[in-house]
Amino acid sequence: MDHKALTREMRGLREQVSGITDTAVAAADGLLIAADTADSIDPEGLAALAAAGLGLARRTAEATSRGALHRTVAYGSHGCAAFYAVGDTALMVVLGDEGMDVERLHRATQPTLRRIDLILTDRAEWPVHAEQSVHAEQSVHAARPERAAEGV
Repeated sequence: MDHKALTREMRGLREQVSGITDTAVAAADGLLIAADTADSIDPEGLAALAAAGLGLARRTAEATSRGALHRTVAYGSHGCAAFYAVGDTALMVVLGDEGMDVERLHRATQPTLRRIDLILTDRAEWPVHAEQSVHAEQSVHAARPERAAEGV
């Protein structure tokens, strides 16, 4: 699995939708695969909570004959957390501030989720989305200087 490609996808999504503060990709069982989170966020805990929440929403959709679950969003007084299914075996969680346009996020997330699924199943052709990935890599240092210092 190409962890750098996953990171590029998460950072590319952040560039497309203003207000995204943190992102993570996890296995459906809650094990963290990759994260781009602030120091104040525990990425392993976030992955576990996201898996539990998405699993509950998935079972609810199935029990009520609503079809396959695509996403669920939790809104709080300081922003929201969006949980997306990545195939049947993984998930992506996106945290955003109060100003994040959730509908824009949902639209921008669809191609990202498809590429992440390909990366996770090792079916991606390199480069996954070269122009966007190079742009994301260059601008992430400006967006997250604390991460640039870590080489992430």
